Amino acid sequence: MLVLAAVGPYSQAIKTPSAIYCSGQLPADAQGNIINGSMRERTKACLQALEAVLHAAGSSLDKIVKVQIFLTDMADFEEMNSEYAKWIRHKPARSCVAVKQLPKGVNVEIECIALP
Repeated sequence: MLVLAAVGPYSQAIKTPSAIYCSGQLPADAQGNIINGSMRERTKACLQALEAVLHAAGSSLDKIVKVQIFLTDMADFEEMNSEYAKWIRHKPARSCVAVKQLPKGVNVEIECIALP
């Protein structure tokens, strides 16, 4: 799995003895190209990127304990949620908030905290 370089002056993740703090992942492919598909496809791309970051840190999606989702339009909530449920089945704590805009003009960003 390829972990993309951060788009700014920050780390993709910080690993401590008790947790891995993952920065928000945008809907991009392994080469950094933004996905312009449906909300399902964009959500999948965010989760694939998180999966790669967690894998590189020695963890996995199954070890997520907290998720934060940012949407630019809550009308996308149901479509995002249905794709999210395919990837994250163990129901960690989660927040989903609407924001005015996100980096690179995307409409979804997902970050998490996981166990090592």
